[in-house]
Amino acid sequence: MRFSKSFRNWSVVVGTLIILALLLLKSVFETSTCFPVSEYYGYDKAIPLHDSVRMATDTTDFKLFEVSYTSVHDQSVTALLSIPKNQPEPIPIVILMHGLGDRKTVDYVEYGNRLLLKNGFAVLRLDISDHGDRKKEFYDFDLTGPDKYWTRNIVSQTVFDLRRAVDFIETRPELDSKRIGYYGISLGGIIGTVFCGVEQRVKVPVIALAGGQLNLLYKQDALSGEAKNFLSIIEPLNFVTDISPRPLLMLNAKNDEIVPPTMSKLLYKKAGEPKEIIWYDAKHRDAPLDIIYGDGLSWFKKYL
Repeated sequence: MRFSKSFRNWSVVVGTLIILALLLLKSVFETSTCFPVSEYYGYDKAIPLHDSVRMATDTTDFKLFEVSYTSVHDQSVTALLSIPKNQPEPIPIVILMHGLGDRKTVDYVEYGNRLLLKNGFAVLRLDISDHGDRKKEFYDFDLTGPDKYWTRNIVSQTVFDLRRAVDFIETRPELDSKRIGYYGISLGGIIGTVFCGVEQRVKVPVIALAGGQLNLLYKQDALSGEAKNFLSIIEPLNFVTDISPRPLLMLNAKNDEIVPPTMSKLLYKKAGEPKEIIWYDAKHRDAPLDIIYGDGLSWFKKYL
């Protein structure tokens, strides 16, 4: 009888510990959605774009235009528009976005631009807010440090800029605004998940080397409501479900030291169908360009 009573007591203790552990895990992996975060990215489409399009290069295979337009918060956005020649119009288009600290003309984006052009897609490349031609004074990009509001604004502003990019695409008769794809790399992938979640006009998203659950970056403070609330408007997990039923492809590195694979797995798990994830035996910066772009290209050819 003593043994049975002791066993029951231990069962209660163990059961309590299990419940506490589950609640702890729920707290860690639950994102903050205390208000409808997608509404944050609403804007007045009636505001003029004041767009400018200037021919930069005219070759036998493609035309390259320098583009600028006005975004939300009176921001001036710089972009490059590449249009292949000898293609039936309107031409499907892919928005191609770079990663942190880079620009629209960085080598790996140039590679993707050439590949997409060669396969009959127009390409629009933007500078992320405070990058490239838009760079002013660059602070420490850190969501947990003293420049965290500046850091968050880079992400949220670029989502607005991308939505206005779609408005710009709709003004171009040579571009097929019903067949818009998105290919975002690293920070461009994180931003793109939010963007594609709120922007239904993008039909086929490809997200490379990105993930979700940004509050994990806070380490010991990851559980705090303050961290999750602060990140809510840029947390990919709060937006990825809204991509479905559009087909989502995620491309990730097994040994990624910048975006931990756990964050990529969490994002993929939260996404709705149809979806696919491909893993490369690589680190963040040495993923094979020909393969990672080739897989994205195959996705666009299948669905866009």
